[in-house]
Amino acid sequence: MPSEIKRIDEIVDLMRRWVGDRPIIGDGACVLTGRELADSVDELAETLRRRGVRPGDRVIVALENTVGGGICLLAAARVGAWVCPLNARLTDREIEAIQAHAGARLSLYASGQSAAAEAHARTAGASPHELTHGGLVHIGAVAEATPEPVEADSRAAVAAVLYTSGTTGKPKGVMLTHANLLFVARTSGRQRKLTPADHVYLVLPISHVFGLASMFFGTLYHQARLLLAPRYEAARAASALAEQGISIFQGVPTMFQRLLEHAEVTGRPVAAPNLRFISSGGAPLDLALKRRIEEMWGLPLHNGYGLTETSPTVTTTFLDPRAEDDTVGRVAADVEVRIADPETGAALPAGMVGEIWVRGPNIMKGYYHAPAETAAALTPDGWFRSGDLGRLSENGNLYIAGRIKELIIRSGFNVYPPEVEAVLNDFPGIVFSAVVGVGVPGNEEVVAFLQPIPGAEIQLPALEAHVAERLAPYKRPARYHIRDALPMTTSGKVRKTELKRELAERPL
Repeated sequence: MPSEIKRIDEIVDLMRRWVGDRPIIGDGACVLTGRELADSVDELAETLRRRGVRPGDRVIVALENTVGGGICLLAAARVGAWVCPLNARLTDREIEAIQAHAGARLSLYASGQSAAAEAHARTAGASPHELTHGGLVHIGAVAEATPEPVEADSRAAVAAVLYTSGTTGKPKGVMLTHANLLFVARTSGRQRKLTPADHVYLVLPISHVFGLASMFFGTLYHQARLLLAPRYEAARAASALAEQGISIFQGVPTMFQRLLEHAEVTGRPVAAPNLRFISSGGAPLDLALKRRIEEMWGLPLHNGYGLTETSPTVTTTFLDPRAEDDTVGRVAADVEVRIADPETGAALPAGMVGEIWVRGPNIMKGYYHAPAETAAALTPDGWFRSGDLGRLSENGNLYIAGRIKELIIRSGFNVYPPEVEAVLNDFPGIVFSAVVGVGVPGNEEVVAFLQPIPGAEIQLPALEAHVAERLAPYKRPARYHIRDALPMTTSGKVRKTELKRELAERPL
């Protein structure tokens, strides 16, 4: 039974034993049964072993949401490797930086259905490999690497390293264990009341913790059927909802906003005859958007809160009582939340705003090769300092008040200003840059302020080409504003609050 599972790759055994010849996963190009999925995973895992991948090795998987991408993730875990899923839309430079930081033994490219992954495979000189079922992947050359020690308790072993850019702009790997991921797989499925009769539309990237732990692993763990979508297009999502029996749809607010726009263009609500559960995450949910979606479908639009470091589930709204405001819900079972004084760590009473601290079986093992950052984030007694501000109501609902860090969340992806600023400052003629997030309906935009060297003229087309070469699309500024001088503190730091206030008072 599922309760016996101790490692994420044991989901493969569920597929063979409990799902068998029932269709379980598809991506528009192919549909696999449970047995076919298991056979493909085991064959690729054996190929990786023959090529020298060992338990404790790090394996990069460049992918989009495809059946082949899912097989790569499970196969690497089957070998006992630490899986590092990367969005194939990252640039070559970004992937190379993460490969170096991870000390990767090998890289996999889920090239079937993904032109971006195929392009990375060509750059890397990877060799093609036809899966038993599920199409084509490419396998990179084996590199010299030292495997990490194998944990005696397999549940405590690292299963995945999910990379964020970190507040310094350098790659930062969040180590999540098998126990972390399985806890969220179980919890998220129970929250959605998943059964094998459900059909889940998964367009949230499985390179991101929400798509990976909650939706990919969570859906398979509960033996529900998955329809993977490599890219989000409102018309395709609407078609799937109307025609393919989709019962579960989860996305970032932007996705719901696009569905409303699609409904306006077609002149009718998006048909979703089998839909029973919808939820938003990954970015702040606008209350007006929530109400419009609920009116269209007659279902509560659920909301939640989580981070990569918490695997990600911390809180979620529930059916009873139904959330009518912008709460991100109540704390998940077996998880603790403390609203702490940011300076002292002392617990604050209900209603007061403080830093959100989290403790429980969802908390990461730490940051890979970053002991100082790990010590700063995790207290000796197991609390994770989120860096986010919030408050708890008397009845236990969590409300997000803002972010201590300058994190921008664009379409569900984390954008860290220092990383973008480092690229901008590397462009000839720019002396200072400041990147801030600005709220737009259902999303946040990345806006850059630039201070040129006196007398220099910044050519925006050339700057945009420079940025496109070095940053994934979701990290690129939507707008640039050039100033003779940026407002500075006496210590030489840009006053970003001033820039954000300027944008709020006089949109540019």
